[in-house]
Amino acid sequence: MLKSQHFMMKPFRTFFSWFALLGLVSAASAQQPAVPALIKIVVPFGAGASTDIMARAVAPQLAARLGTSVIVENRAGGSSLIGADAVAKGPRDGSMLLLTTPSTVTAAATVRTVPFDLNNDLVPVALLNEGPMVVAVSTKTDIKSPADLVAAARAKPDTVTYGTSGVGTLAHLATEALSDAAKIRMNHIPYKGAAFGVVDLAAGTIDMMLASNATFAPHIKAGRVRPIAITSREASPSFPGLPTMASSAPGFTVDIWAAVFAPTGTPAPFVQRLNREFNEIAKSKELRELALADGAIPVTLTPQDLAPRIRESFTAWKKLAAAKHIVLE
Repeated sequence: MLKSQHFMMKPFRTFFSWFALLGLVSAASAQQPAVPALIKIVVPFGAGASTDIMARAVAPQLAARLGTSVIVENRAGGSSLIGADAVAKGPRDGSMLLLTTPSTVTAAATVRTVPFDLNNDLVPVALLNEGPMVVAVSTKTDIKSPADLVAAARAKPDTVTYGTSGVGTLAHLATEALSDAAKIRMNHIPYKGAAFGVVDLAAGTIDMMLASNATFAPHIKAGRVRPIAITSREASPSFPGLPTMASSAPGFTVDIWAAVFAPTGTPAPFVQRLNREFNEIAKSKELRELALADGAIPVTLTPQDLAPRIRESFTAWKKLAAAKHIVLE
C-alpha cells in the first residue's frame, strides 16, 4: 500500500512542479514591459537639423533592439514647443517619444503661455550626449581671448554686439548669463536662426556669438570667424587650445545636450528599458561621430538622475529670463 501511495505521488509532484514553473514564467513575463508595435520619435525641429539627423540614426538601432518599428516625425514650430506639446499630451504607453535639446527648456522658460508643464507632463528617459557651446568672434575684431572680450565690453558697455538664433533661445539666455558672470553689458542682435547670425559674424556686422561648433565650423575653417573659448566647466580634448569662458567669467558654464523624453505616466519599467537601450545606442560608432561634430560625448544617466538636472536647468533659465525681462511671444 505504501509503495502504491509513493508511486501515485510522483505524477502529482510533477504536475505541481510544472504548475509552479509556469507560475514563475508568467510572473517574469508580467514584469517585462510591453513594447508598442510602433514607436514614433518626435523631433520638434525641421528636417535636416542636427537633432533630426541624430534621431534618424537612433531610430533603426532602437527598432533592432526592441524588435519593433520606429519612425521619426518632425513637428517643428513654436520654438520646439509644438512637438514637445504633442508628446506631452500623447499616449502613455511608450509609443511616442521626444528627442530634443535645451531649446525646449529655454522656450518653456521664456514663452508667455506654455501649453504643457515641462516638469510634470514629460518624464526624462535618457541623455544621449552633452558638450559645450563655442564662443566665437569676428576676425575683424581685435578680440582674441576671453579676457579680451570682457575687457572690450567693460571699456564700452552696450557697444559689443552679439548675435543669437532668436529671443529666448539657449544662445540668448546663455550670453546674458555670461554677461552677468563677467559683469559686462553687450548689445543683443537676434536673428531668425543661427545660420543667419554667423554670416553677419563672418562679415564683421556683429562682434561675437555663442553657438554649436557645427554652426561655426565652415567659417572657422575659412578664417572668417575666430573661436576664443568654450562654455564647459573644464577644458575639452575636443577643442584643444581653447580655454573656458569661465576663466574670465567665473562660474559661467553652459552645455548643449540631446535627450529623450516620454509622456508622464509611461510605465516605469518601459522607461527603464528605454534608458538602457538609449545608453547603449549613444555609445555606437554612428552616434559618437555625430556627437563629436559638436564636441559632445555620450553621457550615461538614469531617468532618476536626469530629472533633477532638467528641473534645475528650467528653474535657472526661468529666473534669468524674469530678471532680464526676456519674453518670447
